[in-house]
Amino acid sequence: MTELQTTPRARRPRPAVVTLTEAAAERVRALTEAGGHKALRVGLKNAGCAGQEYTFAFADELGPLDEVVVDKGATVVVDPKSILFLIGSELDYEVTKLASKFVFRNPNQTDACGCGESVTIIPAKALDAD
Repeated sequence: MTELQTTPRARRPRPAVVTLTEAAAERVRALTEAGGHKALRVGLKNAGCAGQEYTFAFADELGPLDEVVVDKGATVVVDPKSILFLIGSELDYEVTKLASKFVFRNPNQTDACGCGESVTIIPAKALDAD
């Protein structure tokens, strides 16, 4: 039997799990610099009437499977369990007369509760290997 030999081929660049608007990047930079943190960690947890809630925390250490996204000079770490649910999302930062908050524009989100605290998200489908 002959040995199977593989030829390394160039891989296409992998798109970022999430992208940031300029407002979100500015706010992430301000928060992490003010607190001396390395990044903002984003993810999801099971909670609320719609099933899931977005989570935010500061990240000073990386886990072995964390996804690091650097966009517009801001660093965001995505929890590995949340990657498939956040693929293609855009993180924005909105300021209104009554509130200021991070907002996800997530193409995988299918529903949200009436108060806006929890969401229903389906995992992204696998892309063709070509």
